[in-house]
Amino acid sequence: MPVIKGQEWTFNTVAKTYEKIRPGYPKELYQAVFAYAPLDTSSSVVEVGIGGGQATPPVLETGCKVTAVEYGDQLAQLCREKFKDYPGFSAITGKFEDVDLPDDTYDLIYSASAFHWVPEEIGYTKVFRKLKPGGAFARFANHPYIAKDDPELFDEIQRAYADYYYPFYKKEPKKISEYTEQEAADRAMIAEKYGFTDTKYMLFHRTRILTAAEYRALISTYSDHIVLEESIREPFQGAIEAAIERHGGKISIFDTLDLQLARKPKK
Repeated sequence: MPVIKGQEWTFNTVAKTYEKIRPGYPKELYQAVFAYAPLDTSSSVVEVGIGGGQATPPVLETGCKVTAVEYGDQLAQLCREKFKDYPGFSAITGKFEDVDLPDDTYDLIYSASAFHWVPEEIGYTKVFRKLKPGGAFARFANHPYIAKDDPELFDEIQRAYADYYYPFYKKEPKKISEYTEQEAADRAMIAEKYGFTDTKYMLFHRTRILTAAEYRALISTYSDHIVLEESIREPFQGAIEAAIERHGGKISIFDTLDLQLARKPKK
C-alpha cells in the first residue's frame, strides 16, 4: 500500500478546526487495544501523528507516559495545552521517521488515522526497533462513507466532485465504495513483513449525523481539499453544502473504523 505524500503540512493550517470537528474513536476500540496491550502507570507509549488529540485521552487516562510525535507545530502546541494536566504527556514536533527515540523502550506505539503518511518500510521498521520485546503496535483509522441512506444526495455530492475536484487534480471520477474487511485484513498483514507476530484486526462501525455547515467544516480539514485553489475550493464546498441543505439540512456519515494490532516478539 503506497504512502500518501506531499500533503502532510495541510492539517497544521486548520489546527483549531481539525481539533474541533474531527471525530474520536469508540470505547470498544480502546478496550480491544488495552486487552492486547495492557497499560498502567509504569508504561511508556508513543503516539504517531497526534493531530488534534482525538485519539489520546483514553490512553492518557491509563496513567501511562505518552510521547506524541506531530509534524505540525500548531497541532503539537495545541495538544501540549490540551493535555497540560497530564504530567506524563509530552509532544515532539517533527516527522516520526526523523525524530530521535530510544530503541527497545516502549510498551505501545499507536497511530490513529496518521500512519499512512509514513513510508511503509521506514515506519514499520522504526516502530519495531523502538518497541520493547513483547511490545505492541496499534494502527487504526476511520473510513467514512456518506449518505448511504440518501442516494440522491450522494449522487449530487459526487457531481460536485466531478465538476470541481477531479478537474483540479486532472483525474477521472472514481467509484466511491465502503471500506471492506478484506482491506483491513490486508493492512494487518503488512506488519508481518517487518518481523511482527500475533497480528490481528477488528472492525467497528458507527453513524454520525452532521448539519450542512458542520459537514463543510469537516471536509475543509481534508488534506486534498485544503490544497485546492480557493477559486475552486469555495464553490466546490458551497455546492456540497447547498446539496445537503436541499436534502433536509443534514447528512449521515457511516464510519467503518479498522484496528490492526501486531506484536514485537519477546527475545
